[in-house]
Amino acid sequence: MSSYKLGVEVVSAHDLMPKDGQGSSSPFVELQFNGQRFRTTTKERNLNPLWNERFHFNIPNLGSLPQLALEASVYSMSKASQPRSFLGKVSISGTTFVPYADAVVTQHPLEKRGMFSRVKGELRLKVFLTVDPSPNSSDPVPKADSPSQASQAAAKEVDQKKQSSAPAKEQQNPKVVMFSSSSPSQQPLDYALKETRPLLGRGADKPSTTYDLVEQMQYLFVRVVKARDLPSGDAKGSVEVRVGDYKGTTKQFEKQQNPAWNEVFAFSKERMEAPVLEVVVLVNGKDDPVGVVRFDLSDVPTRVPPNGPLAPEWYRLDDKKGEKTKGELMLAVWFGTQADESFPEAGLPDATAPVDASHIRSKVYHAPRLWYVRVNVIEAQDIVMADKSRFPDVYVKAQVGNQESRTSTVATRAHNPIWNEDLMFVAAEPFDDDLILSVRDSVAPNKDEVIGSAVVPLGSVERRLDDGIIHGRWFNLEKPQQKKNKDKDKISCRIHVRLCLEGGYHVLDESANCSSDLRPTAKQLWKPPVGLLELGILNALGIHPMKTREGKGTSDTYCVAKYGHKWVRTRTVLNSLFPRYNEQYTWEVHDPDTVLTIGVFDNCHLAEKGSNGNNKDAMVGKIRIRLSTLETGRVYTHSYPLLVLQPSGLKKMGELQLAIRFSTTSMVSMMCMYTQPLLPNMHYVRPLTGMQREFLRRQAIQVVAARLSRTEPPLRKEVVEYMCDVDSYKWSMRRSKANYHRLLSVVAAAADGIKWFGDVCAWRNPITTSVVHLLFLLLVCFPELIPTVMFMYLFLVGICNYRYRPRHPPHMNTQLSYAEAAIPDEIEEEFDTYPSGGKPEAVRMRYDRLRGVAANVQTVLGELASQGERVQALLSWRDPRATAMFVVFCLVAALVLYTTSLQVLATFAGLYLMRHPKFRGRVPLAPVNFFVRLPTRADSMI
Repeated sequence: MSSYKLGVEVVSAHDLMPKDGQGSSSPFVELQFNGQRFRTTTKERNLNPLWNERFHFNIPNLGSLPQLALEASVYSMSKASQPRSFLGKVSISGTTFVPYADAVVTQHPLEKRGMFSRVKGELRLKVFLTVDPSPNSSDPVPKADSPSQASQAAAKEVDQKKQSSAPAKEQQNPKVVMFSSSSPSQQPLDYALKETRPLLGRGADKPSTTYDLVEQMQYLFVRVVKARDLPSGDAKGSVEVRVGDYKGTTKQFEKQQNPAWNEVFAFSKERMEAPVLEVVVLVNGKDDPVGVVRFDLSDVPTRVPPNGPLAPEWYRLDDKKGEKTKGELMLAVWFGTQADESFPEAGLPDATAPVDASHIRSKVYHAPRLWYVRVNVIEAQDIVMADKSRFPDVYVKAQVGNQESRTSTVATRAHNPIWNEDLMFVAAEPFDDDLILSVRDSVAPNKDEVIGSAVVPLGSVERRLDDGIIHGRWFNLEKPQQKKNKDKDKISCRIHVRLCLEGGYHVLDESANCSSDLRPTAKQLWKPPVGLLELGILNALGIHPMKTREGKGTSDTYCVAKYGHKWVRTRTVLNSLFPRYNEQYTWEVHDPDTVLTIGVFDNCHLAEKGSNGNNKDAMVGKIRIRLSTLETGRVYTHSYPLLVLQPSGLKKMGELQLAIRFSTTSMVSMMCMYTQPLLPNMHYVRPLTGMQREFLRRQAIQVVAARLSRTEPPLRKEVVEYMCDVDSYKWSMRRSKANYHRLLSVVAAAADGIKWFGDVCAWRNPITTSVVHLLFLLLVCFPELIPTVMFMYLFLVGICNYRYRPRHPPHMNTQLSYAEAAIPDEIEEEFDTYPSGGKPEAVRMRYDRLRGVAANVQTVLGELASQGERVQALLSWRDPRATAMFVVFCLVAALVLYTTSLQVLATFAGLYLMRHPKFRGRVPLAPVNFFVRLPTRADSMI
């Protein structure tokens, strides 16, 4: 096995601190990693040194990388009689080390060594993992031994030890359900969240396991390893494993006496009724078995991890009479649970619907790493036209895979058009698609001619992590394919572009409000995880029948959970409206302000008789859980209603029972995350527009869906789009009403405060009004108490609200979503295609309704504009008398405020505002009348 190396290339430093007393320094860099130390050459009297020196450190064990760090210290060489001077240091965690192919030069600001250190400047390094320490090494570390997987494995091992040592809760009732609404909005009880108390982990008679968030399910495991000395034959054969009506079949072998399979079958113990297991060998296509091995299920041993796997044994075959015959089978048979490491690869035989086992097994998928591709089209030179009588109207079209974008059209007489426009695309690793640049001429409104094109492999494009400078590149254009055979002259046109893969952005593939990952693309910018998310998918209740089989309604459902780059899919439970999954998964958490999404789907792609395989997996429901709403260390066990909005209206498709635990590795790091920017820095340094962000998000979803659909079993495109909310940008009258009422609920608190103050001014409760007067006079006399009183009030309100804090995760709220209040036409409009495919009468009615809504919005916007224009008119002299009055008032107010104590004025204003109703009139006050009379520009509109 090759030994791994940590490569460090010291590139340069910039703007270092002068230390020699003459405005300069003689810097060198000292590298230290795991007790090993290297040093660069010294650059005499240079504050911006350039080294380009490479060093390699030995790595004893990749699993220890997350606990190690690389330190690079910059010193200035002083005279022999003086010690070296410290210029700054850089510390890089081992969790950010990446293979050579992913490594880029990174700029690190120099850090202080102590409180009184004077440090400035930056150090540019390139850090990578390699197995070849040669200067031009490009060998990446194999994926199986990457540091991120090593850290995940280490974290999982620690977590398993913690879970196995934790005491289990012994409960007499396996399931107790308590109804509790997830919000105070009083939605129907059938749509509310329900707290459950399943028997998690182990019971009183069950040993401890690491699966402590699911119920234990017993399985009979049968591993068919190989056979020997079977009768020779010319036809195909196989091994059949039978328990009553349930059976599983191995892959077929042909013309072999010593075939090998190494396949595992798992039979659910609760479904088994027969007391005997039979393993039958069938060859030559005969109905009669060649031999059989029988096991009494009462004699089968039980295995519990972490005990080692059961060793397979050779068993002689018996004929129909029970006598020994030629041939032997190597088998291993044991009872276990879903925690057994053989469970994920095991086939799950079913008695009624034989299917391809690969389409129903549980799987873990890793979404590809996405990059933004920035194409800055600068100019083109020497455009050659076939028609010399006209000037070209040219533009540049760029294409990456199925994504296309173009610049504006430029009319030029010099045949050297200039654009300087940015085009953005989404690309996934590994880069299968190339960037195609083509310069085109608009010869007619609907006709373009390709002048020339260039193909750029994305793997050759420069990567950047910040807003650094990207140097332009010239590409020679080639003639279109259809013109190459006619004219062999070389084309002289070329195009000037800047290309880069943006690693400092986070590529959104989900709705911005429901994102499960906020890290940038480049692994060098990733920070260590701050927590661990554990999800136990228990079971579903009352699933709505999605298909008919043998005259009865049934469903073949599976669950998909998405968090970050990791997607998980449970096994498909066949023919059940009350499926039991009991599968547990874990994710590393890098930001608490993220959302876990779980969806339930009906599998419509099983290899059954009569299935054409062209159906789409049907959506049963979706659940979102925001991690920041969970208490750390607590296990949440709830039953979530599966709600789906269909063209016929809101429908409950069943319930899904989950167990969730969010634990933190460092509470200090978790708290510090709340002070960090939500998105990577590049989103604020060079922000994308809202339309650009949404367009790129839809492109990212299509890229992820295309990659995951190529896995086995595939994660279908409709599943990925539903989990990522691909249609969230579309217009919906229902959502518009829901957002409007959300806004009203936000301002309701302020409206209640204004109403309460109005009651105080109206002396509805004289005692309350008197107390307010006293408090007001106290604050006027001692204004320094105002901030103290304000923050103390907020503190007391927060403490009082702690008793009424939410005890359950938030869930889909039907009243908040206006799902039940929406009329049928609004729901039909929400499911309409673009462009509309509805009836002309319905489309006209929706258009008129939208015009009515827009008219109300137009009126509100006009009123807001009028109020702002009145403020501007105070000093604009549009109304000379009003402006003169306001100017004189400002002069008098300035003199009064200068000569009168501010406390006296505040006391007078407050008492006047809260005066008794006997001293109030019903007409507006003079300042209000004056403001309303100011002119606006509404009378100037056509």
